[in-house]
Amino acid sequence: MLILFDIDATLIKTGGVGMLAMAAAGQALFSPEFTSEGVSFAGRLDPLIIGDLLARNGVEPTPEHRAAMRRGYRDALLARLEADNTSYTLPGVAELLGALAGISGSVARGSAPLTLGLLTGNFPETGSIKLQHAGIDPQGFAVRVWGDESPHDPPARDHLPGVALERVSASWGRAATGPEAVVIGDTPDDIACARAHGCRVLAVATGQFSAGDLAHADRTVEDLSDTEGVLAWLMA
Repeated sequence: MLILFDIDATLIKTGGVGMLAMAAAGQALFSPEFTSEGVSFAGRLDPLIIGDLLARNGVEPTPEHRAAMRRGYRDALLARLEADNTSYTLPGVAELLGALAGISGSVARGSAPLTLGLLTGNFPETGSIKLQHAGIDPQGFAVRVWGDESPHDPPARDHLPGVALERVSASWGRAATGPEAVVIGDTPDDIACARAHGCRVLAVATGQFSAGDLAHADRTVEDLSDTEGVLAWLMA
């Protein structure tokens, strides 16, 4: 089984520092009036967010401007978290990851491997910074699929589970299929990307969407604090 975790508002929260850092990067690069107002962030890919921010502020989304925003975002995010670490794990996350790591170690020698992964809209450098400041090692996830790794143009979150399945197939030594994967996330976009590949999906109402908003997932919980219940569902 492949278990793929979203990052923001699923594993951790950062107090909105990512949005603030993106806006700060634009202000430093282009204009003091650069704003993120009206741009949607939840569940989206960072490359798409940056494109929308540039368009919202009248900046041509050239490859050069996109690259400058990405560098500026990384620098601003790191500076803010170093000055005031607002990144923290959500309820039950540490316990669930610890339990899954133990199971993964015990079954990896058998016929039914369990692999932990990340599936996120974050860039690798900024997603890693957020996780590390919350006390989570990104290297603890054998499969990591980031927001800039869609193989298509325009990119979409729906493409990412396919990338994860291809990568885990190499380590398993056989083709992995959608029903062997579970996506855990906090937005309707997480649910949609799982459905696009036949994956099961566990929705957590720890972000801006309520349990009612996420009721069309295979299972919806308020948070991940019921370790035994979540594990039982995942391993069923």
